[in-house]
Amino acid sequence: MSSCPAEFEREMGCTPAELSQWLPGAAAPCPVSPRADGADVAVEGGQLRLHWQALPPRRIALLSVPRLRLRFAFEGVDEPARLRFMQRFDLYTQRGGG
Repeated sequence: MSSCPAEFEREMGCTPAELSQWLPGAAAPCPVSPRADGADVAVEGGQLRLHWQALPPRRIALLSVPRLRLRFAFEGVDEPARLRFMQRFDLYTQRGGG
């Protein structure tokens, strides 16, 4: 990721419960305040508001992969800080592969 807009959406292959478990580590050292449909994260003098929505699973033959629409909205966080946050978030939430 070479740039990071203040607001964007992405789809992740996980459940809300999985993301809730990963978020404190993915956001560290930034404090996380959970909400029912997302979380607020204090990021370098500003805030990230995360909102998620479970989507129907993606089915490939007999395989079923959970899907989550995730909306990122940074407020008062400059682009270098957004990039740093997202690089850690992406590395932490990256799933195995090969």
